[in-house]
Parts: sequence; C-alpha cells; structure tokens
Amino acid sequence: MTDTSIPRAEQPTGDADPVLPAGSPEDAETTSAAAVAEDNADAGPEQDDDVEGDEVEQGGNNGGKPAAATSDADLFRQSEIAADYVEGLLDILDYDGDIDELVSAGRPVVEVVGGRLQALVGQRGATLEALQELTRLAVFRQTGTPSRLLLDVGGYRATRRKELSAVAKNAVEKVKQHGEAVRLEPMSAFERKCVHDVVNAIAGVESESEGVEPNRRIVVRPVD
Repeated sequence: MTDTSIPRAEQPTGDADPVLPAGSPEDAETTSAAAVAEDNADAGPEQDDDVEGDEVEQGGNNGGKPAAATSDADLFRQSEIAADYVEGLLDILDYDGDIDELVSAGRPVVEVVGGRLQALVGQRGATLEALQELTRLAVFRQTGTPSRLLLDVGGYRATRRKELSAVAKNAVEKVKQHGEAVRLEPMSAFERKCVHDVVNAIAGVESESEGVEPNRRIVVRPVD
C-alpha cells in the first residue's frame, strides 16, 4: 500500500484567523457549530454527499430523516438569510466583501469576494467550514429547515477542487501502475467528495473512505 500527500492550497502568512468579539452571537455559537460538524461528519456514505462535496451534515436537526424537497423560492430565501448573516459577521470583523446569493444545483449558495478575506478560509479551509456551519445554523433558526447551504470565500472551493482533481488522478496512476491501493492523507468531507468524484469517473479503480474525523481519509484501489 502506497502513501501519497495532498498538495495544499497556498495560505497567506500575513493574516491570522479572525477572532470573534466576546459576547457576540457568533462567539456564543462557535462551540455548538463545532459539535454539529463533528457529530454529522459521517452521517452517511460519500456517495450520498451533497453536490459540492461536504457530507450530509444536518441529520441531527431532523432526527436523521431525509429533508423534503425544497422549492427554488425557499432555497433562494435561505441564501438571502445566509447572506444577511454573513454580512453581519463581516461588519463585526471589519472586513469588506461583496456578497452574492444564488441557487445552484438545487442548493442555496453564498459567495463572498474581496480583498483581505483569506483569514476567513483558514488552514485547509477549516475556518470556512466552521463559518459555513454557523451560517447553516442561522438559516435553520429562522426557517426550521435543515439547510445544504454552500458558503465560499474568495473562490477557495473552486481552486481547491482543481488541486484535488490532480491529487486524485495522480493516485489513480499509481494504482494502475503498481496494482496496489493508495491511501491519501486525511481530508475534510468537501475534499473527500472532490476526490471521489474524479476517481469514480475513471474505469478500473474505486475509492472509499476509512477512519473517523479528523483522520478520515480516502483509499484508492484497483477494481477486482
């Protein structure tokens, strides 16, 4: 079995991760968001992951039952609520950014673009994932409906997806060359789904996840 490393997105050296002001709603929710993210990281197999890559994370809010189909109008309303929440957060942190809300591939999306926002992404997107979880909780509080909201900052997810595509193809080449399974380093749910999508589109190989968070990783192996 062969080990391979995943290239990391370039991270800024000048900005530290943002610290929320004590007493703010975001500060009070941080522990809850982290707990929800941890509890739901393995809510289902990767094949059932959300379109953009993170695993089903809202099962804890509705007893694990599948959410009913949501209309485009309701999805856009979720993106509006999320955009308002993110705008308030940016004001607290004194960050400037343009916020777009939309519906894409059947899910609400909020995109934040601007300078000096890399601190909102964090190491390997960890801060971004936490902010996404907080924003989903804000939507849930107002709608009572679990949200599959996707939050992106500075185009991080698109850039990371390209990097992970290269990682997946490199792993596939090693598997086909040596006939042995290749284990990738631990990844987030978003990163794992990106790799699964690439591997599953190539004949002769398959991928599956193993382990538990935060050490859950992908194994790429030849198909028997």
